[in-house]
Amino acid sequence: MIPSVRLFRLLIIGGAIASTFATLWPSDSRLMIAIAGLIGWDGVILLLAIWDSWRVQSERIQVTRQPLQRLSIGRENQVGLTVDSGRQAVEIQLYDVYPMDFSVSAMPLKATLPANTQQELTYTIHPDHRGEYVWGDIQVRQLGPWKLAWSAWSVPQKQTVAVYPDLMGLRSLAIRLAFQSTGTIRQKHRLGLGAEFAELREYSVGDDPRLIDWKATARRNSPLVRVLEPEQEQTLIILLDRGRLMTAQVKGLSRFDWGLNATLSLALAGLNRGDRVGVGVFDRQIHTWIPPTRGQQHLPDLIERLTPIQPELLESDYLSAVTNLVNQQHRRALVVMITDIVDATASAELLSALMRLRPRYLPFCVTLRDPQVDHIAHTPTEDVQAAYNRAVALDLLAQRQVTFGQLKQQGVLTLDAPANQITEELVEEYLRIKGLSQL
Repeated sequence: MIPSVRLFRLLIIGGAIASTFATLWPSDSRLMIAIAGLIGWDGVILLLAIWDSWRVQSERIQVTRQPLQRLSIGRENQVGLTVDSGRQAVEIQLYDVYPMDFSVSAMPLKATLPANTQQELTYTIHPDHRGEYVWGDIQVRQLGPWKLAWSAWSVPQKQTVAVYPDLMGLRSLAIRLAFQSTGTIRQKHRLGLGAEFAELREYSVGDDPRLIDWKATARRNSPLVRVLEPEQEQTLIILLDRGRLMTAQVKGLSRFDWGLNATLSLALAGLNRGDRVGVGVFDRQIHTWIPPTRGQQHLPDLIERLTPIQPELLESDYLSAVTNLVNQQHRRALVVMITDIVDATASAELLSALMRLRPRYLPFCVTLRDPQVDHIAHTPTEDVQAAYNRAVALDLLAQRQVTFGQLKQQGVLTLDAPANQITEELVEEYLRIKGLSQL
């Protein structure tokens, strides 16, 4: 039994009446009478509260947690509890024993349900680490009919749930890519891009006259334009750094987690465009190597094999990673290296490794910038310490630009974006590369 607010109020009322009686009653025995009356009052109220709590046992609500699927890191994942009120209107409080490493939107959950009602109560949980986590039992409190006490019990609902990379983002991207491949959106993105002929369609205002097929136009006696699409069955290799630089926290997630989300999204885009996609994860050596394969069935294998990997406090060996790639991948490929840089001096090995890929491969260096550095660098201040921090941030950004300038001079494609925005920008850049047939 857990006392309710009403029970405490009744006990306070009894104490107030007893105090008033002991003060105002003229009899010499007024104190003893007040104490006896107070004990009697409190005893009756407590017995009623116990009876009120006991009555709940025959009218307990039914609570079940909806089966938890794979959760997405860095997202608000919804968890639902289904409550059946039974034959009486009830007031309840539910506490779902979630992993304490994560933050939730609201707990405990409170509700008042009419009789014979089934209702779903939801909350969201925000995981910031991948792995397997245990949900415990559901702690239930139900207020008695007289609202004097709560009856408490546990509903066995223990469950182990895996936290994966951003699966929600992958689903959204899959829908967007599928939408782009159909209807007018498909024509808009494919017209004049790529190198492979896809179809002929009627000329419309704004089309490039250079794409008019004059032979087909002569046969049909109406202007027709060629629709081109990017070449398929090319090779995309993604090298994901899991070394020391990728352990830093950015916007609640490690750089490696942002890079892993970008890796899977880029792999999805590549498979959707008919390319063979391979992934290598490295630090001092290649930790995981998944050979290039085409077809949408390759994505689940990538997710399962990459999800358990965690970053390590080790210096990354870029030359070793590139050497392993060169030994295993003999045909031309777009090689995307996802990492971070500090300055030209500290990143000299990265530059040398990417240079080694030219001209046989098309190297593409993708770096995950900390948006907090951008914020500090572009926020004017009069405070001395803040001014010093701003000077350091500006210097870091300037040195990054020097490094990127050296990479571009050697024919390396580059993309430097905030870690929390890297996925969208990387996918768009890949589609642009495909459209321009740079590979």
